[in-house]
Order: sequence, then C-alpha cells, then structure tokens
Amino acid sequence: MKVLKFGGTSVGSAPRMKDVARLICDGAPKIVVLSAMSGTTNTLVEISDYLHRKNPDGASEIANKLRRHYLELPGGLYRTEEYRQLARELISERFDGLCSLMKQPFSACEEKIILAQGELLSTGLMNLYLQETGVRSVLLPALDFMRIDRNAEPEPSFIREKLTALLEKHPEAELYITQGFICRNADDGVDNLQRGGSDYTASLVGAAIHAEEIQIWTDIDGMHNSDPRYVKQTQPVRQLHFDEAAELAYFGAKILHPTCILPAKLNNIPVRLLNTMQPDSAGTTISNETEKGKIKAVAAKDNITSIRIKSGRMLLATGFLRKVFEIFENYRTPVDVVATSEVGVSVTIDNCKHLDEIVNDLRKYGTVTVDRELTIICVVGDLEWNNVGFESRIVYALKDIPLRMISYGGSNSNVSLLVRASDKQNALQALSSHLFSDRAHESSTNKH
Repeated sequence: MKVLKFGGTSVGSAPRMKDVARLICDGAPKIVVLSAMSGTTNTLVEISDYLHRKNPDGASEIANKLRRHYLELPGGLYRTEEYRQLARELISERFDGLCSLMKQPFSACEEKIILAQGELLSTGLMNLYLQETGVRSVLLPALDFMRIDRNAEPEPSFIREKLTALLEKHPEAELYITQGFICRNADDGVDNLQRGGSDYTASLVGAAIHAEEIQIWTDIDGMHNSDPRYVKQTQPVRQLHFDEAAELAYFGAKILHPTCILPAKLNNIPVRLLNTMQPDSAGTTISNETEKGKIKAVAAKDNITSIRIKSGRMLLATGFLRKVFEIFENYRTPVDVVATSEVGVSVTIDNCKHLDEIVNDLRKYGTVTVDRELTIICVVGDLEWNNVGFESRIVYALKDIPLRMISYGGSNSNVSLLVRASDKQNALQALSSHLFSDRAHESSTNKH
C-alpha cells in the first residue's frame, strides 16, 4: 500500500479537491494524508493570537469570516443537495466548537485544539466528496492513532498498533483518509507535529504500515537544484539520497519538511515529491541510493547570526569546546554551522531569542564578536573527500563573494558556506551557473 500526502494548496479549493480525488481514485488501496486548506492554519493562528491578547471579539470576527469562506465550498464541490447539507453540518459543527472555545479561559491546550480544526475540516469534506462519487472511503481520525511522548517525539510502536487495528476494521475500503499535522500528546490532549508536520505524518504512517512508497504532492514538480525565486531556469532533481534531501530540507528547501526524512530512511521506503498540477511529471525520488560524484542542488537558509569566540587560552585547553556548547544547550539554542581554529571557534544560530544571555556567558571564555544578517548557502551531493575537485568548483564559483565561514567534513553530502544576506542571490546564481549549466556539466564529464 502507498501513502499519499497532499498539501494545503492541493486541497485549497473545490476544483483542487476534485483534482486530488481523480489522482487518488485509481482502484488501488492507499492511505491519503491531507493538510488544512491553504490559508486556514494561518487564520487559526490569528484567531489564537487574538485570544491570547484577551480579545474574543476580534477572534470571533476572524472566525466568522473563515466560516463564511467554508460555507461557500459545498456549492462548488458536491453534486447533490444531500451531500451539500452534510458538508454544511460538518462545517457548522467545527465552527460551533471553535466559538465555544472562545468563551473559555484560553491556554496552550485550547490553542492546539483550534489549530487542529483545519485538518479536521479538509479531511471531512474530502471524505464526503469521495463517498458521494461512490468511492469506498473511510475516515481514519489521526487523533486515534498518532501520538507523541513527553519529549514531543512520536511513539512508533503506539502508532503502528493503533493504526493497524483501525485498518483491520475496514478491510473493504478503497481509500483511507486521515489528517496530517495533528496528534495527541502523552496526556491524551490534542497536539501537533509543528508546522509542516503533515509531511511527518505521512512518513510516520508509511513506516507504521511498511508502505511501498510515500508520495508528497505539492504545487511544484519536485525539489529543484536551486531556489526558483532567486535563480532563473532551475531544474528538478530526479534522484536524491535521504541524507541529501535532509540537508536541503533543513537548509531552506521548502518543499519538504526536514523531519519527514528519518522514518522513511530507517524503513527504506522511497519518498516521491510530485506536482498536483502536473501529475505526469517525474518529480523527485528520494531513497537510500546515491548517484556517485554528482553535485545535486543548492539551498539557502536566511536570518542567520554568527558568533565568534576568540581566546588566547584555548591553545591546548581541555574542555573549551564543551564549555562553549554547554552554553548553547542551556538556552536550548541549536547550532547550525561550526568552524574552529587554535585560538577560537565560530558558530551560527537561527534563533536569537537568548542571544544576549548567550553572549554574556561566552564572554567568560574569550572575546565575542556577533555578525547578523547572514545566510547559509548549502551545496549538496556526493561530496566525499576523495571526489577530487568539487571543493574548488564550489569555491571558485563564489570567487567574487566574501565568505564568512566554510564548513565541510561533518557530512559526506554537504558543504556549507556563510555569506552576507545581501549577497545571497548573487551567490545562488553564481553556483547555479558554475555547477549546473550545460557547460559546467560538460566540463565535469570531460574531467572524468
């Protein structure tokens, strides 16, 4: 069985929902994971923000506007008045529940319930449409099988047990529809897998049922070799190793959530990135296979801050790095890129919430310099150290752009370069021209 996930844009309107239905109704049983309709989660976040600010009137106004938007959907989605009425009842039930939450004391628990409504709406409406068209579809509530522990980590054995039991109850079904993103926590409360978590849901579901394949359907034809918003004439990458895809996702490729990779990788399940608007396109296949000697793609991560700690005492000083990284750990601030020398260490972070406290603590061990408004450029491919020449191609492409840091060796699939944010577009364009143009390809081929 395959697992197919469709993002918010793919189910963002009645015509798009019908397109998705045509894609999934091919006679083969499958589990379909749906995100909320595009724009819905952002609106639910806005409603929660009003409630946090103790402004229920503002929250109610936004909720009523969203309700009216949803009530326009049944007229364009369903053929019969019977199913239009069922859809209206579903929408009213969800929004009535939302309004009741606005009359209660507001906390993080209520916020999680509010944020779950988008997926509950999209899956309910899609399941009704499939049933109206005669498809034997079953709604599998994610809140009945998807659970995280007290560390907000999924519980694979629980997911497998509960999901298997639900599937066994409906052996006659052609399609199983479930929600992405939402789950229950260790206290059995409604929770979620964070933004972008529908990808994670699909991967966890795929791992739980030992799926033949996991498909992530979005609005672009696979992962491109650079960011098409900044680089002209980018191309889809047809094949990626899981490690390459994870690096690209973490360092800025928005098509795939970084957490999606691990469950599929551990269970050796291929992941395909496909385009709902161009379903015949080959897209990108992610697996445990590596294409040797190829640079695949470039991604960029913005809003980076660099911190350099310089200390004359570092020479031969045991424990210096441990003390430095303990400070970041104490403030729960992840580090992206690291470069060291005999007299200092430079690191980058993308979360500056505790920057002042971190800098104050680091000053116990040396002189601290902070640089803001930086971007990490990540070059990904088969970059093992014995593949001679790839380093020079990458650095030469950026010969006219100042490099604040270079990090290589922590991974066989990634070289990270730190540049000023103002140089980002020029850096991406230069790398694309030098690494992916026809002339660059011919040059590389001739060398081998």
